[in-house]
Amino acid sequence: MGGTDTLSSWFKYDPTHPLLFNSGLFLGLFLFFYAGYVLVKSNRHELFRKIYLIVFSLFFYYKAGGNTMNIDLGFYTVKLNYFLLLLICAIVTHILSRIMYHQEDKKKQKLLLATIIVANLSMLAYFKYTNFLIDNINSMFNGDFSFQTIILPIGISFFVFEAISYAVDLYRKEMEPAKSTLDFCFYIAFFPKLVAGPIIRAKDFLPQMYKKLHLTKEDANKALFLILIGLIKKAVISDYISTNFVDRIFDAPQLYSSFENLMAVYGYTLQIYCDFSGYSDIAIGLSLLMGFTIPANFLTPYKSQSITEFWRRWHISLSSWLRDYLYISLGGNRKGKIRTYVNLFLTMLIGGLWHGASWKFVIWGGLHGGLLAVERFTKQYIPLSGTNVFGRFIRILITFHLVAFCWIFFRASSFENASNVIANIAKLTFMPSEWWAVIDGYKNVFILVAIGYILHFLPENFVNMIKAGFGKMPLVLKAVCLGLVMWLIYATMSSGPQPFIYFQF
Repeated sequence: MGGTDTLSSWFKYDPTHPLLFNSGLFLGLFLFFYAGYVLVKSNRHELFRKIYLIVFSLFFYYKAGGNTMNIDLGFYTVKLNYFLLLLICAIVTHILSRIMYHQEDKKKQKLLLATIIVANLSMLAYFKYTNFLIDNINSMFNGDFSFQTIILPIGISFFVFEAISYAVDLYRKEMEPAKSTLDFCFYIAFFPKLVAGPIIRAKDFLPQMYKKLHLTKEDANKALFLILIGLIKKAVISDYISTNFVDRIFDAPQLYSSFENLMAVYGYTLQIYCDFSGYSDIAIGLSLLMGFTIPANFLTPYKSQSITEFWRRWHISLSSWLRDYLYISLGGNRKGKIRTYVNLFLTMLIGGLWHGASWKFVIWGGLHGGLLAVERFTKQYIPLSGTNVFGRFIRILITFHLVAFCWIFFRASSFENASNVIANIAKLTFMPSEWWAVIDGYKNVFILVAIGYILHFLPENFVNMIKAGFGKMPLVLKAVCLGLVMWLIYATMSSGPQPFIYFQF
């Protein structure tokens, strides 16, 4: 009976143990799924392969989030699982976009595009910002208005942005519609990037669907390398420094010294990079195993010499989306200098709000928007990049600390919490003996932080050599590497697998 219960639990959503890339359950389910996926790789089975992947993707979405919303019809309450919401979004967006694409009347085209954008943003706004809006209204007018509890569907920010980009690209005639609604559902539901990105554009993804599935040895090596690196970043480095140091400090910054607060900021700066880029690495590796090439989402962002460069290296799929569909739509740099600064600021402000329904994210986005505007103004007087080693080092150092400062607002649970962290760091004095006592007390944490930053700042040529060396390894040694990574994950795990930070967005 116990074995049957264990098996059935694999197929039921458990809110205490959601399905994560860094869990043993996902590894088992993916291997089972992948065996079937490879077996139907021929063009004769193309329809079945699409349905097979969509079904597994919806199952993955259910196991990763599994929440439902209740729709009260008066005489009956309907329970709508969020994977149905995903399907409704995909089907409606595709049908309306196809009608828009073939519509010759420009006014009707614009009306349909506006309908698609408003419908998708309204869905996002309802689930993500309704309670935020009500809380702010109550705060402003001392009200006590309440609304039903709204649980945010995981990944909604990502698949809504993908749906909007598809409609806009069709309106701009930059692509042709998906051949069928099933194809578009395949694109939207594709599970590696479903719940935390990267944000993949249909014009880059759909053409790959119509090619014969072909996995080269080089692709397999690259995929396995990315998955292993992603697991190390997330499950070894990020999770360990989070649960054993960073979370403790940010939860109660006033209980810790100035040095510990400062190290927590450096720790979180590394943690969020390893967490999110680790997820992206795994997603890109899984996609590659399935025959789909997804561009890199991170390019060692802390090597940036300016905030402008940082956003070309950090969460590239989001920053390029904001640039192409928001910044340019606002006018970009085509309407004078002042308007350019305003557009930069507004784009990042909205980008901050996209991350979460909280003023701290708005502040975080506003800080980045302000820094981008300042850089835009000062770059005519001060170079933002260069090859001089000393100048490059100084620019990287300044940019890194500006980014780290902004992360305080992103991580803190409240403005008061962020203020306490900043105030504590401001009291920092030179006390080597006290600093060493902290380092010695959190020895393993600081070792992992050092390893994480060293790996991040390794020269690109050296990293490419490591990749090439991994590709040349015999299969037995690759299996040993996989076993070693699994052992490291087990050895450093303080509790169960930790959710990815960007699941909440």
